[in-house]
Amino acid sequence: MFPVKTPGEAEAASARPRRPRGLVSEIVDTLASDMREGRLQAGDKLPTESALMARFAVSRTVVREAMSRLQASGLVETRHGIGTFVLALPEQRPFRIAPEDVATVADVVSLLELRISLEGEAAGLAAQNRDEGHLRQMEAALAAFELSIAEYSDAVPADFQFHMEVARATGNRHFADLMTYLGTMIIPRTRINTASSAPEGRLAYLQRVHVEHQNIYHAIRLRDAEGARQAMRLHLSNSRERLRRAQAETPG
Repeated sequence: MFPVKTPGEAEAASARPRRPRGLVSEIVDTLASDMREGRLQAGDKLPTESALMARFAVSRTVVREAMSRLQASGLVETRHGIGTFVLALPEQRPFRIAPEDVATVADVVSLLELRISLEGEAAGLAAQNRDEGHLRQMEAALAAFELSIAEYSDAVPADFQFHMEVARATGNRHFADLMTYLGTMIIPRTRINTASSAPEGRLAYLQRVHVEHQNIYHAIRLRDAEGARQAMRLHLSNSRERLRRAQAETPG
């Protein structure tokens, strides 16, 4: 024996088109959106199974599966014999990297891995979108870095400024906003004295970093997006590998 649909259910089922995302996901996404946008608030009772079946033109099994997913996500709570109620949304914590989050070599390596993805793409976008003003600002940062080397400085401000100018040249303010938020702590030398501890010595180390910056700049100037991505990724990957080697050589 097969269950017999009421005329209303049969009409709704026949009218409903096939949904590629899946019926369960559609219900979950719709109700979660209602919660985020305040149409359903903490403490509200969800419509009955029958009401949800009618609203979405689905079977009882689909509704129950959707409720299970919402419960697993901590968005609703079912009270047996009473109904299903909306819970308070989980606290949304803003993204944050504090100085104490980059206190060790391993922490700095992790941050570099994040930067490889973000700044590699930023360099590619900069090559596509830069203008002459952006190039002049990068050139000024490169000149400041070279001067810092001669003055026996760690060159951190000029180093950060170069990466900031690349971010600005993307034309996407979010890259620059993220760089501003992170600040100079993204430069490994602010956390670990990589220049002084480099096997080749401070001068050779900083000169190599300077050449890597120049390679990024030249690719951006030539509007070579893929070349700029690769140059930035190589630069940051070199920093990561230098730190990994230093970490491996440190007695544990």
